[in-house]
Amino acid sequence: MERIGLIGAGRAGSAVGAALAAAGHPLVGVTARSDASLERAARLLPGVPVLTADEVADRAEVVLVAVPDDLIREVAQELPLRAGQYVVHLSGAHGLEPVAGLSATPVALHPSMTFPGGPVRLDGVMFTATAPDSAQGVVERLVKAVGGQVQWVADEQRARYHAGLVHGANHLTTLVTQAVGVLREAGVADPVATLRPLLTATLDNTLRAGHHALTGPIARGDVETVAAHLAALRTGMDRTRTTYAELARATVELTAADGRLDAATADRFTELLDGHPAVADPAADRHPTAPDRTTPQDRTAQDRTAQDRTGEAPR
Repeated sequence: MERIGLIGAGRAGSAVGAALAAAGHPLVGVTARSDASLERAARLLPGVPVLTADEVADRAEVVLVAVPDDLIREVAQELPLRAGQYVVHLSGAHGLEPVAGLSATPVALHPSMTFPGGPVRLDGVMFTATAPDSAQGVVERLVKAVGGQVQWVADEQRARYHAGLVHGANHLTTLVTQAVGVLREAGVADPVATLRPLLTATLDNTLRAGHHALTGPIARGDVETVAAHLAALRTGMDRTRTTYAELARATVELTAADGRLDAATADRFTELLDGHPAVADPAADRHPTAPDRTTPQDRTAQDRTAQDRTGEAPR
């Protein structure tokens, strides 16, 4: 099996490195500078020596560059790479460009998974790869070793691919956070328990059936219900009302396109939503006397999220 060298001990790189080591690939070294990275390397990669970048690259056949996106080019360009090696980055947004022109064969390999900072099971996870034909065998061996699947995306489509992941995953977090806030404003004692079964079922149904899984007032043609929602959200916080309105527009388009909404009802929805533009002054959506209802637990979670984002996917 190929000898793996890990440049960076972020959350994604450490988890992928640990999975490769568990599958039998020898990890010849890892770089780690911050206290958090050193702690993570010790916890997830026990026995793997912490070395300089040059030492890691010199010992490895596959050099895994697991650093933040905007540092990939700078870090890779400084490595003493040679012919016969593979230089692999884990960014979803970038293709081969940050690691092109080096002596080693360039590979972009992105796991569609989130990495919270501990060990992560990669069984069944889809890895999206962009690489020259000569690297495909190595890529498939590495991914299959950790139980993952491989799909190939053209270099020029990497940004579009990553946009789809971010829109589906990161924006889902934004949407759910806004929904929890609305329920809390309505006096619901446990918004998460209220949403969990509905969201779980909806996500599962949508992944199986696409937009045909859609239910709710727009699918039923209930224009007045949507109007009541928009009126209720007028005194909501931040951009929740404008987010609701824009997603409602997209939902109307989906249901009209597949014939569930007749043209007259679709026009009524459009007329209603035209009075709630998608782009608005955030101050206009913020109630001037609304108290800050963020709990200490919420603030603690937000603080944790702001810390140590290196390696989180999709990035």
